[in-house]
Amino acid sequence: MLRIPGSRWWGQFWDDVKASTDASILAVLRVFGLLYGRIDRQLPIDQAWRKAMSYRLSPHVGWRHAFGGITYLLFMVLVATGVLLAFYYRPSVEEAYPSIQYITSEVPFGWLIRDLHVWSANLIVLAMLAHMARVFFAGAYKPPRETSWLVGLLLLAVVLAFGTTGYLLPWDQWAYWTTTEILVAAGAVPIIGGWLQDVMTGDVFVSGATLSRFFAIHVIVLPWVAFGLLALHFVVVRKHGIAPTGKNVPTDAVGASFYPTHLLRLAIVGALVLAVVISLAAMYPRPVGDLATPYEIPDEIISTWIGIDVRLALLRYLGLGGPFAFVLLGFLLALLPLFDRRSEKRMSRRPLVAALGLIFFLGFLAAWLVGRQIHSLPVEAGIDAGILEERAVPTPPPEFGDTGGQR
Repeated sequence: MLRIPGSRWWGQFWDDVKASTDASILAVLRVFGLLYGRIDRQLPIDQAWRKAMSYRLSPHVGWRHAFGGITYLLFMVLVATGVLLAFYYRPSVEEAYPSIQYITSEVPFGWLIRDLHVWSANLIVLAMLAHMARVFFAGAYKPPRETSWLVGLLLLAVVLAFGTTGYLLPWDQWAYWTTTEILVAAGAVPIIGGWLQDVMTGDVFVSGATLSRFFAIHVIVLPWVAFGLLALHFVVVRKHGIAPTGKNVPTDAVGASFYPTHLLRLAIVGALVLAVVISLAAMYPRPVGDLATPYEIPDEIISTWIGIDVRLALLRYLGLGGPFAFVLLGFLLALLPLFDRRSEKRMSRRPLVAALGLIFFLGFLAAWLVGRQIHSLPVEAGIDAGILEERAVPTPPPEFGDTGGQR
């Protein structure tokens, strides 16, 4: 029998590693959603791994449950591309815009990484809404899954906060004036509006202080919050399982094993999602406006993120009541498990709940479609620019290569 040189040594080394490694380390994979079955800590790590992978899911789990995995995959793409972009991005008024140009024109495949980030930020909103809609209309927010539903709503808020803070970072005219409009609208909110605007802006108008705060929130604060909520979400989902969509599913029924059936299903969906994201990034790159300046109003505004489209539509057509109504709907959805506690899951028997869900999900999509048609600033922007002209004009930013940037 032909023996590969070093195979005996490698086999002994691998046996030593398995014997010296506690199976508890696999719990990290389980917490972050990469392993479904429970970890038997009494077994060696390789046997515990095989046992966890052979965990059998509920029989109703199928392709329609892939939206949660799609959302998680897009979040991982955002994390990976965000880290790569942070290597070259410089969060200052003088260097933010030139660094974006440097990434897209000089860094190898920098344009692709940036547009993967942009498109993933858009698609994750749609994937999360689709996932939440499936959970909502299946009645999967009912006891004992209230915590999972609430954490999911908080994750949606975090994703929207990610997009809002990241939108300003390119520091072009479109990002600058859109952010200015949203912050001015936030300042008009009774009681807390002025305080919220001051905290987010850090200055009398959107400036380098605003950019620094948005960058810190985007890359430091929100990632920790998101990972914490994701870990909690996976823990409670593993504890209670995926809720059945019908009434007559036996509680002791089991379906296909996680490996290879469900894992293969996730791999197929993940490959398709990555193919779509890469194709969109390559064919439809995000356009870049002119350098941001508070003293010149652009002729048009082009939005590049779904969340901004929704906010602009709500503000322009409904005033402050639009965003307030959207937040109120979110609170009603969060409180829904407290009032809708019956086992009935058919929407025909729950007309009020069905109406609430349709208003939220269809309203979001309608606001997105309407917001995509908005390409101009409000009339009030001219007044704001006139006030800002009384202030000293900052020195034009130097070239990126002259500020210590890599060439």
